[in-house]
Amino acid sequence: MTERSPMLPPERTRTLILASALLRGAVAAGLGLGSLAVLVTVLWISSPYPDSGPGGALRTAAGIWLLAHGAELLRPDTLSGVPAPVGVVPLLLVAGPVWLAHRAARDAAEPDEAGRRPSQAGVFCAVTAGYLLVVAGAAAYARGGSLRVVPETLAFPVALVVAGAAAAGVWTAAGRPFGPLPSWAPLVLQEAMARTLFRDRAEAVCRAAATGAAALLGGGALVVAVALGRNAAAAQESFLVLSGDWSGRTAVLLLAVALVPNAALWGAAYGLGPGFALGTGATATPLGLSGTPAVPDFPLLAAVPEPGAATPLNWAACAVPVVAALAVAWCVLRRAAPADGPRARAWSPRETALTTGLAALGCGALMALLTAAAGGPLGTGALGAFGPVGWLAGPAALAWTAIVGVPAALLVRLWRLREPGWAWRRDVPEETGKTPEEAGERKRAKKAAPVEPKRAAASAAPATPEPVTAPDGDAMDDDDDAGFEPYDFLPTDPWHEHEKDLHGKDLHGKDWHGKDEREARWASLKQGSGGLMADFPAHIPAALRSDEPSAAPADNDGRSVQGTQGTPGATP
Repeated sequence: MTERSPMLPPERTRTLILASALLRGAVAAGLGLGSLAVLVTVLWISSPYPDSGPGGALRTAAGIWLLAHGAELLRPDTLSGVPAPVGVVPLLLVAGPVWLAHRAARDAAEPDEAGRRPSQAGVFCAVTAGYLLVVAGAAAYARGGSLRVVPETLAFPVALVVAGAAAAGVWTAAGRPFGPLPSWAPLVLQEAMARTLFRDRAEAVCRAAATGAAALLGGGALVVAVALGRNAAAAQESFLVLSGDWSGRTAVLLLAVALVPNAALWGAAYGLGPGFALGTGATATPLGLSGTPAVPDFPLLAAVPEPGAATPLNWAACAVPVVAALAVAWCVLRRAAPADGPRARAWSPRETALTTGLAALGCGALMALLTAAAGGPLGTGALGAFGPVGWLAGPAALAWTAIVGVPAALLVRLWRLREPGWAWRRDVPEETGKTPEEAGERKRAKKAAPVEPKRAAASAAPATPEPVTAPDGDAMDDDDDAGFEPYDFLPTDPWHEHEKDLHGKDLHGKDWHGKDEREARWASLKQGSGGLMADFPAHIPAALRSDEPSAAPADNDGRSVQGTQGTPGATP
């Protein structure tokens, strides 16, 4: 039904492609919802005292699936009778729906067997629409369950999360290009993206920002792990108290695993300085826990510091943003001044500082978004604010990475490009048996004493030439190293005049214009021609006879006497 056949009209083929993309989006949403429904149903079957029937379990699964997209839920059955909000999203659950939507859009945007690629905008809209249709059906189905969806959160952030995942899938299918921008984008940005240098800098900024955020996330996870290790007994007691049967403990364990990324972000916010809220009246920071915390009984919350002033161990959490800032600087320096790259390709200090600052800005934006998603309300009253505050954690991450990362990047760049250290770089040739200082002195001596042209050397030769012997191979190598000119100026006089200045001698001291030498050259040329040259003896052209020395005796006036017939006389 969805085969892209070349026999179909273009309009029908386009319609089938969009219908296939719409179906892919709906199937992706159905797979995520079905997987979670199976897990909840298994836990409901294994529970010895279920609170509701299979319909209630399926409605709960639909509510949890919508919570994984960022929707806010309400618990209507409370002791006070006031519905309590549930806004803390288990971030590990977000990975499944996002990956399914991303894969559906990527597969729908792939070219067919004939190499034809469908419309990217059409595929994006179709996949998103198909996915959101299932979201709307799940929200309507979960309305009568124990976890109801707040309708306003279906547009933001649920629709935004689905659209972002679908857009990333279409971008992946296109090869993850860094441009060109759409036609509706500002012209200044389009011209900037067309430059290769701008794209390289933008890619370096994105990579460095992602590296800094990952370093903060890993450092926060380490902080939480150390705190849980110190309070392992309290965490174990909380885990055993929450449920007495194995199915309930399995559910608590799965929920704790789904909340591990949230705990890592809480630890990162703690190390950055703003910390996190434990209710509306308490805040935990590296300086201590202030106020009265409203902490529910849960294993991961055993890592919360004790009330009172902080200890040096709490202050050690501030090393997390320092390491993250150094990671940002290192990632930028891999492009700005690579350790094995040529010196000429290194970025300027201004470019290095600007790229590091933009990477710090991107890292701060990522941390603001992630920490805002890691927290939220867990009820009413004191539990109305729980977790880190995004608008405080983001600027703190920007300040740490900029204040520490920019000077670190500039200092490491200066160290890598220092004068004594670039003898081992690729743009400097190695010289065997010589230190870098000797090699530099020798190179400066070469530049200070240029080699004169060959004609000047020939004109300065002595009047009485001496036989020149072929130099030894080692000596020639040394002379080439001392000063070698690969190109020279050609002499303006004819070649025979140049040889005449050398008294008709070649390098081996033989007469170049002698009869024997001329006949030997002629015989060699004739033998190498393969019979193409005429068979006649070597003859001196009339134009060159005046250059031959006269063999006739001179008279009393100093002039030579005319020889026999056929023997040329010398001119005065």
